[in-house]
Amino acid sequence: MVDVIGAGYGRTGTLSLRTALERLGFAPCYHMVEVLRDPDQLPRWSRALASDPVDIAGVLDGYRASVDFPTSMFWREQLAAWPDAKVVLTVRDPHRWYASAKETIFSMNRPDVDHPDPEIRELRRFMGQELMPRVMDVGADRPLNELDEEEAVAAFERHVADVRASVPQDRLLVFEVKEGWEPLCAFLGVPVPDEEFPRVNEAAGFRQVAEAAFAERARALAARRG
Repeated sequence: MVDVIGAGYGRTGTLSLRTALERLGFAPCYHMVEVLRDPDQLPRWSRALASDPVDIAGVLDGYRASVDFPTSMFWREQLAAWPDAKVVLTVRDPHRWYASAKETIFSMNRPDVDHPDPEIRELRRFMGQELMPRVMDVGADRPLNELDEEEAVAAFERHVADVRASVPQDRLLVFEVKEGWEPLCAFLGVPVPDEEFPRVNEAAGFRQVAEAAFAERARALAARRG
């Protein structure tokens, strides 16, 4: 059962939030990294996207929390599945968000047709042709990753406004990770840890995080093949 729903766009401190939530006991917490590292995620998402509405509960079976793309774009479906869950909406300056997203996640919908591993090629094909187009559909005439800065920032701000207007105030925390533990712990009703709030996945380290996830995926696939 999901207790915490992350409704913020990717590149708003979601990996830091994931690390923090797991430290607070809300583990495991789903993040885009799961899609990259775990071979079982592709069939889960294939089944979920074939359903109407999207079967987000099937994707998140066994998880206590979710953050980041792709699950954050299905926050309404998560609320329907887990009506008692709390919602954390991560935000940041929208223009800084756009600059970060443009250099990182906006390239993730491009299929890697030349990768030597057929499993990786299929993952990139699925992400590029099926998953990310759904995630990047923000009701504009083009997907989010193809919008210019002004349009993308407007989509970001509409998303924030939509979540704020739709989620009851007592179940919503609008959160910037630079605020640290205190507002998050107060909202979730848990003690503040005696350690610094995690700061991970800055833009410069994005590719390292993705590469590590792909490497873990490759090891899992190799083990299955014997």
